Amino acid sequence: MATVLPPPEEYAALAPRPGSPVYRAFNDIRIAGTAGYAVLLQVAHPTVGHGVHQYSGFVEDPWGRLLRTLDYVHGTVSGGPEMAGRIGARVRGMHRTIKGEKPDGSRYSAMEPEAFAWVHATLAVAVLDGHRHLAREMTRAQAQAFWTQWRDVGRLVGVRYRDLPETVEELEAYVARMVADELEWTPAVDDVMATLVASRPPFDFLPPVVWRALSFPVGWHGRVTTVGLMPPVLRERLRLPFSAGDARAFQVLSALSRAAGPLVRGPLRDFGPYYVRARRGPLERGDVASVDHPPVRRREPAANV
Repeated sequence: MATVLPPPEEYAALAPRPGSPVYRAFNDIRIAGTAGYAVLLQVAHPTVGHGVHQYSGFVEDPWGRLLRTLDYVHGTVSGGPEMAGRIGARVRGMHRTIKGEKPDGSRYSAMEPEAFAWVHATLAVAVLDGHRHLAREMTRAQAQAFWTQWRDVGRLVGVRYRDLPETVEELEAYVARMVADELEWTPAVDDVMATLVASRPPFDFLPPVVWRALSFPVGWHGRVTTVGLMPPVLRERLRLPFSAGDARAFQVLSALSRAAGPLVRGPLRDFGPYYVRARRGPLERGDVASVDHPPVRRREPAANV
């Protein structure tokens, strides 16, 4: 781990700063709608998918898992260099224990450089596609500046520069190759889709009757947006239903999201800093990848059924 993680004196040069390309790109609240898409791209990688299925708390604790994911993203992007560095080191360390066997008998480890790099890249892909469909599409120069800085951020979790393409054009070719040759259905795909309609309310103070009224539209919106962003060939391979009605709904939702641009102000435009302030306690305590939330292998084996 020490050979790939940067020393603390490099955190300031690698972490995003207010107003930087990564900071601006992630903090538009509309981009939160791409979270499910990013996770599906991740778990379609065989190593990531089987690791998530066997170790993650998606099914047992979907809201806790979501909060820890948001803590990771916004703590890294908006929490400042020291917080970003600490989170990156903890996340890297936690993944050392995630290893196992795929249904075909081959072994996997979460520390595989390709898998680690793919997870980091998918977050950028989701942001770029999210701005294209849900907000305002970046220019080529803006996209390149964002991707260049995102490669820097990857160093905080031990993703080496050589593990990722250098340009946006090379990133697009990399994603196309992964979609064509590497990504496949894994049991974690169904795990992730199931969490889009969670049966329990996310907060204790939210009455169950209120959550029952909200859960269907929230889950429907999440499913349509998540599957709508997916490349059609991968959508079919991952067994994700998407009807003509879903396609029309995705177009309408996307258009409404883009049209809402003038309303995205204050905490909606700079969501990350507000989130970090609200979650300062857990972030300072180290709930992301902490010993209180270790990866625990699920008892049932992963089965491709």
